[in-house]
Amino acid sequence: MQRFLALVHARNMEFVRDRGNLLWNLLFPIFLVFGFSFAFSGGENELFRVGIYGDQGSRLSFLEEPYVKTVNYEKLSLALNKVSHHQIDMVINFETNEYFINESSTNGSVAERIFLASEESTDFEHRFLSGKPIRYVDWFVPGAIGANMMFSCIFGAGWIIVRYRRNGVLKRLKATPVHAFEFVAAQLASRLSLVLFVSAIVYAGTNLFLKFVMEGSYLNLLLITILAIVCMISLGLVFASRIKSEELAGGLMNIVIWPMMAFSGVFFSLEGAPVALQKASRIFPLTHYIEAGRAIMLDGARLADISTNLIALVGMSALFLLMSSLFFRWE
Repeated sequence: MQRFLALVHARNMEFVRDRGNLLWNLLFPIFLVFGFSFAFSGGENELFRVGIYGDQGSRLSFLEEPYVKTVNYEKLSLALNKVSHHQIDMVINFETNEYFINESSTNGSVAERIFLASEESTDFEHRFLSGKPIRYVDWFVPGAIGANMMFSCIFGAGWIIVRYRRNGVLKRLKATPVHAFEFVAAQLASRLSLVLFVSAIVYAGTNLFLKFVMEGSYLNLLLITILAIVCMISLGLVFASRIKSEELAGGLMNIVIWPMMAFSGVFFSLEGAPVALQKASRIFPLTHYIEAGRAIMLDGARLADISTNLIALVGMSALFLLMSSLFFRWE
């Protein structure tokens, strides 16, 4: 235990003394959150977003209009929650021939008028919902924090160990009583504590000014954050287990990081994306963190509601840790 704590302390001090890296990890997500809050604070989407639930049968002419974008939902409750929060403008339930709009949504009212102008609308009954709108920044903040965690975990854990191997630090540690498991566990614990601390500071600091929506439990959000950090650190350790070249390690990490950044729903929702892309995005740890984080913050989801995301993160963490332990070498 003494050796383990010494390794954790040494890695923490190395991170803190690197002022440039420390400031980047603190300031980058803050600038990102405030920047997107400013950029997307004015106006709503020009297109009408209409949720579809149930088998449509014959296609409605209203849904064929070029300014209407449809999103299919498997759960009606999820679609209705989106309408309540002004995230979509209307939901059409083909199983009960009903449509739902938010009574305080301007876009919803306009979409309803266009829909009522079509002949098919006579077969549907209207239902009104109510709820406060969700700002883009409320939706975006789990993605911003998750992206910062991803960079810090994968590069912070993986690239550093590759540098240790190239500089001969691992070779010298091999001559000490330190075991490989102790070293890897110390790196994971150190990076976990640092990334969790930075993420908490970023969230708390920006929340003072932007007042994020929080419908769920902070403890649930903390749990999913810890699991996501462990998972992404474990992924970084896979790259660090055998690679000697920093250039090769950086290239391989970027091959994983940038698709994850683009297709995990950090900046924009994947609801309207092709089904194949939505399914492919499930292989990324960041997707599960962002999805669960938004469900907790915006929908008040409980652990049972995000069980799929929890299981995925735990399973990926176990797989990545097993791979890194099997492939790890000192030299």
